[in-house]
Amino acid sequence: MTPVVLIAEELAPAAIDVLAYDFDVRHVDGTDRAALLEALADADAVIVRSATRIDAEAVAAAPRLKVVARAGVGLDNVDVPAATARGVMVVNAPTSNIVSAAEQAIALLLAVARHTASASASLKNGEWKRKKYTGVEVQGKTVGVVGLGRIGVLFAQRMASFGTRLIAYDPYIQPARAAQLGVRLVGLDELLRESDFISVHLPRTPETLGLIGEKELATVKPGVRIVNAARGGLIDERALADALAEGRVAGAGIDVFVTEPTTESPLFAFDNVVVTPHLGASTAEAQDKAGLSVARSVKLALQGEFVPDAVNVQAGGVVDEDVRPLLALAEKLGKVFTAVAGGVAASVTVEVRGEIVSHDVAVLKLAATKGLFASVVEEQVTYVNAPQLAADRGVEVELIVDREVSDQHNLVTVRGALPDGRTVSVAGTVTGTGTREARKLTQVDEFDLELGAGGVLLFFRYSDRPGIVGAIGSILGEAGVNIAAMQVARREAGGEALMALTVDSSVDAELLSAVAAAIGSAKGSIVDLRDED
Repeated sequence: MTPVVLIAEELAPAAIDVLAYDFDVRHVDGTDRAALLEALADADAVIVRSATRIDAEAVAAAPRLKVVARAGVGLDNVDVPAATARGVMVVNAPTSNIVSAAEQAIALLLAVARHTASASASLKNGEWKRKKYTGVEVQGKTVGVVGLGRIGVLFAQRMASFGTRLIAYDPYIQPARAAQLGVRLVGLDELLRESDFISVHLPRTPETLGLIGEKELATVKPGVRIVNAARGGLIDERALADALAEGRVAGAGIDVFVTEPTTESPLFAFDNVVVTPHLGASTAEAQDKAGLSVARSVKLALQGEFVPDAVNVQAGGVVDEDVRPLLALAEKLGKVFTAVAGGVAASVTVEVRGEIVSHDVAVLKLAATKGLFASVVEEQVTYVNAPQLAADRGVEVELIVDREVSDQHNLVTVRGALPDGRTVSVAGTVTGTGTREARKLTQVDEFDLELGAGGVLLFFRYSDRPGIVGAIGSILGEAGVNIAAMQVARREAGGEALMALTVDSSVDAELLSAVAAAIGSAKGSIVDLRDED
């Protein structure tokens, strides 16, 4: 029987052409719930955009369903856990909008520099006020780029053509790579002090939420103009409104908000603020690229091939069944490595040891690389773009395999050398099978552990002494954060110790710093693995 691909929203003709020859392509109005559920009964794959909900009910109505494809970046309208529980692959188009997003940031920057929106509204209201809307040139100014991911790099490259001086803050990129881009790496404090324009290009994580708040805005260069077309919440909206009111910030261009959709924000009261309703990906070209991307992924999935852009069931039939349980482990280890390292590594090795190396385990290097950058860059990281992201940051990733292993049946280790000479390593294994399968951390920086690789994890290094466990428990308890699990590892009494905790809720950067300061730790680390459990 020819597999059925159900298209629930408008898709580019070129995307339909990718599928038409090999599959039975059918159409339905995804917003008509009854029609959608009826059509899903025969579907092997369904392609949606943002208006169609593929929730647990929709998945249950599709007994043959193998793939849900979202022709776009986000997955808010797809119940990924429900699909995963049924073994249904979910794919999207993570890089389809990067050019559009970079161009939106530039459009906002120019609009703020020249008062475009308010001048347009004034003229349409019958007013001719040229002096009121005198702007500033971009040429010769210092532009600060916060985050040099794919979108940040595209933004910087385009701003260079305006004759600007480019500086950037990104602890996860090598200075040599930044220099190749014509960008000088600086600390966040220096960027805030020097920049005439600031554009933010970061993912939203516990570390970046509120990254630019009241304290940071108090240090900015007077007259700075700030753009955020990345994620809501990276800039504190109330603090930015206060800075605008006081005149420290001369203008802002905002495409994203801490709560979306929204029609209320303290920023809406200012004529020198240009706001748009999250239009970063809203171009015809980005939509067409998204459709083509997911159509190709659907074709690969239904043909049993490897699907690089899958977000849950991360590989097709070319990955050995025995290797698949280690995919999620390797990705989690990459995330933990980045959190513990706190910066970019010059080189990384992914070591796979045990009987598993009798199979092809090269995909584990890809999975670990994907994890390394998952919380570092603004765009979604996939098996396709992870190697390029590593190359862009000057990070060499090598795979080492060895049949010998000491304590574990199979062991995956991610080890990296940092520019300051430190070596960071994290290791883990998978135990059990089926419903009893569990991923565990077994080592962090040569400290032996046995901790579930899931949930919200905190790590602290400190000098071993009495009272530390109580101090941490007290601070987290007062903040309403419950500790689910805790382990302390040390090599000798009174020496260096590592504490690893699993907590039940997010911990912001301020609370993390408070705990670290209380116990004399240089810095705490946090990694959120909840969306992969």
